[in-house]
Amino acid sequence: MDTVYIETTVVGSIAGRLHPDLLVAARQTATRKWWNTAPQTYRLLASELVIDECSGGDPTAANERLTAVSGLELLDTSDAVDDLADDLIANGAIPASQPRDAFHIAIAAVNGVQYLVTWNFKHIANPMLQNRIASVCRDSGFEPPVICTPEQLLEAEDAAETD
Repeated sequence: MDTVYIETTVVGSIAGRLHPDLLVAARQTATRKWWNTAPQTYRLLASELVIDECSGGDPTAANERLTAVSGLELLDTSDAVDDLADDLIANGAIPASQPRDAFHIAIAAVNGVQYLVTWNFKHIANPMLQNRIASVCRDSGFEPPVICTPEQLLEAEDAAETD
């Protein structure tokens, strides 16, 4: 069974009301559709970092987010995760101002996770950074996860079923 690391922006799309912005609402809808079948298709993983990020903000919303991830297996961090996160920042794959984003990628890569799902286009699913992220991971001895959105995985699943 393929493994998927659930980054915090995905959890935010699962919990809460639909956003008034149509693009954000469409992402939420696609995420929720994917989430409904994902546990049967993938081994879903997260980390303490995801739990920490989900815990912040409005207490009611935080509780919804934490409930959404309550059954996920949590991956451990290690010295290798710390080192890879540092390398991602040092090599300009992730800005120094965003160490948590580097840690999400490092946790997934070090633990051999196949996919990292996110709606963070600024620093994680940024097409301009993908090659650099992959190069840093490989140079550090780790295969990078495929970084994608829940919608992309959903569409790939649909395409595989019709082929």
